[in-house]
Amino acid sequence: MDPTRIILAGGWVSLMLVYLLGDVLRLFSGDAVIGRIGDKAASSWMWLVAALVMLVPIVMITVSLMVPATPLKWITVIVSAALVVFNLSGLPYKGLYDNVLIVLGFGFNVLVIWQALAWHPEAEQ
Repeated sequence: MDPTRIILAGGWVSLMLVYLLGDVLRLFSGDAVIGRIGDKAASSWMWLVAALVMLVPIVMITVSLMVPATPLKWITVIVSAALVVFNLSGLPYKGLYDNVLIVLGFGFNVLVIWQALAWHPEAEQ
């Protein structure tokens, strides 16, 4: 297996763990109010959107290992850039830790994009 695929999958795992760490710290710090997203009572569609956003890095782990190289390169760039835009729309967050973790997440997004763009896979069989 091409080592770049493993690096990309590892980047997605790292990003997912940063997101999860932020969620856990938000709960323990008291910055999250149960049943609310931001300042609004959360409806079922809001929870669905939250679940889908959190599923993106999880799905990308499998995509990184299974999709042919050429589409994978561009799927990776587009999805990672979309997550950056999505997370930028929420800044700044209440807690300093949250803002630091989001910036760290941007770092993982940049590394994943850089790795994908720098990848020149040999013909896959």
